[in-house]
Amino acid sequence: MDVSFIFDDLNDAQRQAVSKDPCPMLVLAGAGSGKTRVLTHRIAWLVTALEVSPLSILAVTFTNKAAQEMRHRVERMIGSPMRNMWLGTFHGLSHRLLRTHYADAGLSNSFEILDAQDQHRLVRRSLRELNLDEGFWPPRQVQWFINSNKEEGRRPTQLEGSSDNQHQTLTQIYAHYESLCQRFGLVDFAELLLRSLELVQNNEPIRDAYRKRFQHILVDEFQDTNTIQYRWLKLLAQPRNSITAVGDDDQSIYGWRGARIENMALFQKDFPETQILRLEQNYRSTGTILAAANSVIDHNVGRMGKKLWTEDQAGAPIRLYAAFNEIDEARFVLEHLREWVHEGHRRDSIAILYRSNAQSRVFEELLLSEGIPYRVYGGLRFFERAEIKDALAYLRLISNRHSDPSFERVVNVPTRGIGARTATAIREHARASDTSMWAAAVELASKTQIPTRARTSLNYFIDLIEALDASTQDLDLTEQTDIVVQRSGLIDHYRKQHGEKAQTRVENLEELVSAARHFNYDPADDQHPDPLSEFLAHAALEAGEGQAEEWEDCVQLMSLHSAKGLEFPLVFLCGLEEGLFPHQRSIDEPGRLEEERRLCYVGMTRAMVQLFLTWAEVRRLYGRENYTRPSRFLSEISAELVDEIRSSTVLPRATSTPAEALNTVAQTSSPGINLGARVHHAKFGQGTVVSVEGQGEHARVQVRFETAGSKWLVLAYANLDPA
Repeated sequence: MDVSFIFDDLNDAQRQAVSKDPCPMLVLAGAGSGKTRVLTHRIAWLVTALEVSPLSILAVTFTNKAAQEMRHRVERMIGSPMRNMWLGTFHGLSHRLLRTHYADAGLSNSFEILDAQDQHRLVRRSLRELNLDEGFWPPRQVQWFINSNKEEGRRPTQLEGSSDNQHQTLTQIYAHYESLCQRFGLVDFAELLLRSLELVQNNEPIRDAYRKRFQHILVDEFQDTNTIQYRWLKLLAQPRNSITAVGDDDQSIYGWRGARIENMALFQKDFPETQILRLEQNYRSTGTILAAANSVIDHNVGRMGKKLWTEDQAGAPIRLYAAFNEIDEARFVLEHLREWVHEGHRRDSIAILYRSNAQSRVFEELLLSEGIPYRVYGGLRFFERAEIKDALAYLRLISNRHSDPSFERVVNVPTRGIGARTATAIREHARASDTSMWAAAVELASKTQIPTRARTSLNYFIDLIEALDASTQDLDLTEQTDIVVQRSGLIDHYRKQHGEKAQTRVENLEELVSAARHFNYDPADDQHPDPLSEFLAHAALEAGEGQAEEWEDCVQLMSLHSAKGLEFPLVFLCGLEEGLFPHQRSIDEPGRLEEERRLCYVGMTRAMVQLFLTWAEVRRLYGRENYTRPSRFLSEISAELVDEIRSSTVLPRATSTPAEALNTVAQTSSPGINLGARVHHAKFGQGTVVSVEGQGEHARVQVRFETAGSKWLVLAYANLDPA
């Protein structure tokens, strides 16, 4: 049979990977090098050239979308359906295995899968049945403890014996949760993998049968496998089956959710005859972008090593912009994306990437005010995020006790023992009395119509709102927001939880304080007599402004983690500052800095034609103002690849640094008023200039005064004198 068609659109390295004799093979596939093409062509080659039955092939991916795409590509190539081939995600294939062998796995034939929300509810039930207070044992933290231990292959019995009281209690909850799952025939996502592993590991006839069946195993995104996934693959592949693992150690960016880059090295140890092939030709980016990405990732030690290259032209240089602050950064991005669209490009060819989701707020507000459609890819817009809505609900209750939606949203957030039954009683009493839920709660809290514990919790909530109101009466909007975010318990609630998602929620709540600080209150607006009510109206209107539809031509905003696997002709990679990117946590924790550098590499290689890198000398983020330093990643890019720009002026790298460019513009924009200068104001006294925006008569400066705090002033009217 002529199989030459399989190799028609492959380069030499791809052909070698596709046609390699069955053996343990590790394919290091760089960004944009065609790894999916290699996997699909290898399956087609196995079926056509080696006449391997599709029933003998096991192919594993990380998303259902990738699995469907791979199956369709193979079917188009060989011209016949591949329905009998086991191709899917780790979870999907584990589910298929457990359905086939439910009795051997200790399950009923009608077992159900728990999604994350259902699992959370079952964790809460476990806490109630063990008489444990959710305030001390946050369900999300317990859920993380259970899942992370399952992903490492640990049952409760393997965690016993610790002298740590907290660990003992968490283990007890884990055991009780498992007993509920077993009683009701429930299997959560982590359990699918663990029970599938235990089935293969502990049942020799089943293990031997699948080893005999799956003579060829292929794995996509191998760098993202966790402990239990790797053990499952190793059990099925050993001792003699062919296994092809395709991945990129330079794109391993999910360590925070269990991925273990160490599996790349373990593979070579566990399969001593492993042959390593490298896919280094990139079909996505210009030569300059690839050279810049290579120069950054070269600073990671212990890499398996590869250099991306392209046959295309070098293309435009990397553009580096040093902003005054985050607002200047956003305006710069807006200016250049407008130029790009004016040149005839679509808006959906543009991506704005950032390390922290909280960074999206400034871009969102500017794009919205300018009427430019956008979407936050893989996430919600800032004012639509749950934790932000919670904080705003507290603020609304301070402003208006009779806001029933706000009362219902936060009466038990964070959890404080006010359950659904109590909430129903308050709602019904409010309806019967034709009053607000707040008024009904105040009345019920003084009576015996609800249980003592619920009444105590309700009184605590009422006292909390009253105390927040009293303590913020004479404060400005920024201070009001900061106090509510901190004293409501929301920050502590998420800090107790583990993982990147919880940390992101903390950062978003802190960023709400920055949003309040930047909010411009108009005292002439009769509809909103005070800054708080106007800010709440502003937030509601922004949340009501829906994102662009998926089909609409719009700018894409996304975190760097969400950008993996995507590509865009124009990319803005923003916030390249020490402490933000690389994130402060990565600097403090061993091993995390290299993952941050890999994240930078992923971000840079999303760009196809033009890449902009930006940083701000002063950034207000998470409610704090910080003087920053350029990210170390910027200094790791070869100098000849970068043009530093200031507005429309290109500053040669050899004679100018970002900080020098910043001061140059500050001086030309506002003579005598430089960043860091000491100034005097007739009303506010002595202060220091910490930020400069705009030029000429419209220029504004932010001054931190010794007694009056931080103020934004228009230079034309401020009458500032050098101190």
